[in-house]
Amino acid sequence: MAPDRSLVERLARHGQDSLLRWWDDLGPAAQAALVSEINSIDLDQVDTLIAQMVKADQPASIPPEQVEPIEVFRLPKTDGERVARRHVAEIGDNALAAGEVGVVIVAGGSGTRLGFEGPKGTYAIGSVSGASLFQIHAEKIVAMGRRHGKPLPLYIMTSPENHEATARFFAEHDNFGLDHVRFFVQGQLPAVDQTTGQILLAAKGHLALSPDGHGGTLTALAARPADGSPSCLDELRERGIRTLFYFQVDNPLVQIADPAFLGLHREADAELSFKVIEKLAPDEKVGVVVRVDGHPQVIEYSDLPTELAERREPDGSLALWAGSIAVHILEREFIERLVVDGGLQLPFHRAIKKVSFIDDSGKLVQPETPNAVKFERFIFDALPQARRWTLVETDRAVEFEPLKNATGPDSPATVRQRMSDLFAGWLESSGVRVPRRNDGSVPFGIEVSPLFALDAEELKSKVSPGLVIDGPLYLR
Repeated sequence: MAPDRSLVERLARHGQDSLLRWWDDLGPAAQAALVSEINSIDLDQVDTLIAQMVKADQPASIPPEQVEPIEVFRLPKTDGERVARRHVAEIGDNALAAGEVGVVIVAGGSGTRLGFEGPKGTYAIGSVSGASLFQIHAEKIVAMGRRHGKPLPLYIMTSPENHEATARFFAEHDNFGLDHVRFFVQGQLPAVDQTTGQILLAAKGHLALSPDGHGGTLTALAARPADGSPSCLDELRERGIRTLFYFQVDNPLVQIADPAFLGLHREADAELSFKVIEKLAPDEKVGVVVRVDGHPQVIEYSDLPTELAERREPDGSLALWAGSIAVHILEREFIERLVVDGGLQLPFHRAIKKVSFIDDSGKLVQPETPNAVKFERFIFDALPQARRWTLVETDRAVEFEPLKNATGPDSPATVRQRMSDLFAGWLESSGVRVPRRNDGSVPFGIEVSPLFALDAEELKSKVSPGLVIDGPLYLR
């Protein structure tokens, strides 16, 4: 059966009629799937992206003289600063007790780079318990809800590839005791040839589609399901949720719905807030938050010129030190303002990547060098559009150890060690003696379930200084 004439004409108008060149090789089901994929993309938008990011000259880099450091709430160092931080945490506690805070986890990734098949959030990272990333995050949310007398609704952004597996994982674990969990799917955009702008085929009957970047979270929150039921944003509004705590699934140390962070955000009447860390080195792979021509902005590490990355203060410290760790607070009304008629008011970025594709002979090509452009939006690009914002420094040893690689830095071994060292510090603050190696690290796994204690202060009320630790320990 020939393809629908209107589809053929539409693709021809956009110069993408080659997407149907293998039509006759496909069965009816595969043909229908290909049509569905084509209909799922906005070809007018793709035309614009190709014109701007494939065929046009790319904008020059930011003039270094326009870039300057940005103001940040630094870690408290004096007794007075610590007292003030505890006071502002009460504002966050009140928001949580009022049931005005929800949580968003970005969890569309897979465990491929870890040598693991399945959604990344299902990876067992607990050094003693074997708890998954999802379980650790979920238990923190449950514990925070119990502490404040109001459950926090959880919204998890999946990808088309891992959506069913993620939902099934939560169902198999009774949602880890969470009161409300909703899964929503990240959008996708086609990858195009970096020279011609032609949309690539991953197979004869499938487009080469890729996630539209974490900025797409905002669009996905606003998207209504095919059955016409309320979007996540609609639901949040109905629930009276004003504020969303956002983070990525791969960081098990995140202090979810941190009251002090929430308090600083609310005290400033901010629409968007960031947690940042002090960069360890100029080339550390985190985006840096700065002012550009007086306006707040995040520059991706790959876009940061060496001259700027290595700029120093008189004392030798990095001038542009505020590294973003993808932990944010967003006001629901701010998201609603950014999402207008289904379109997100954030810029696209291009990423030059290696993308496998079907060539003119019908064979699958796996390129050895980058051959394609992917289009992405980043949530941090909402910063310049926020009327009020805050940046809050956090201690990386306490809150940032992402799981990225199978070995080396940011691997299961380093993440488990960091978690064990953190919990050992909690125990030591309770008067418990913890064995340590000469380098200060703990020689075995130590875990504290969030359902047992959310922080060092809570742990003090639950353990005796006489607790003896001579091997792996899991408090739950």
